[in-house]
Amino acid sequence: MIDTNVYLSRWPFRRLRGDETPELVAMLRRAGVTQAWAGSFDALLHKDIAGVNARLVDECRRHGDGLLLPFGTVNVALPDWEEDLRRCHEVHKMAGIRLHPNYHGYGLDHPGLWKLLPAAAERGLLVQVALKMEDERTQHPLLRVPTLEAALLTKPEIPGLRMMVLNAFRAPTVPIAYDIAMIEGVAGLNRAGVERACFGSYAPFFILESAVGKLKESAVDLAVLDANARKLLSK
Repeated sequence: MIDTNVYLSRWPFRRLRGDETPELVAMLRRAGVTQAWAGSFDALLHKDIAGVNARLVDECRRHGDGLLLPFGTVNVALPDWEEDLRRCHEVHKMAGIRLHPNYHGYGLDHPGLWKLLPAAAERGLLVQVALKMEDERTQHPLLRVPTLEAALLTKPEIPGLRMMVLNAFRAPTVPIAYDIAMIEGVAGLNRAGVERACFGSYAPFFILESAVGKLKESAVDLAVLDANARKLLSK
């Protein structure tokens, strides 16, 4: 089972079960996960993106036990983001990057984003876009962050671009891959369809066992979700 949506390090506002990497890896292995695409919670608020990505790679290497695949962060609202993209590809040899536009203060119409996407495609990097990180009702009062709409990613096709959205509340109406972490309940998962779906637990923010249980109780074929993930990852 491929988990396309996990995070390392600490959620900024509270401790989570599994926010120590060895514990998270053990949880994933018990659940039957054989590969997990990992971003870093540090990417949300830290300005030193290069440092965030270097720590992520080191943590995956030291404690990932061959399970964790690091997905670096690029923040197009910061100067010299092109260097962070280059390092993700050339230095860290990452398979993809994970974007957090709402936490980084820009929308999906930001010109930097539409400069990044073809640059990532040219480098063969998969691009993940996190639409939200938590329910608006539970956000810290000093950090209100809006949910992004996947429909805003409909732009002229970029040759070679592989992209998916994370933490969508329902299957996007636009033809883009997505994970199932925030699709609520078995009924919602069955209605979503699987043509573009991938398994994603959003661990450790969400309870891993809940995502696995939702999958087992649904009519969704795990083999199809895994095949979708592998297709996204292949260049």
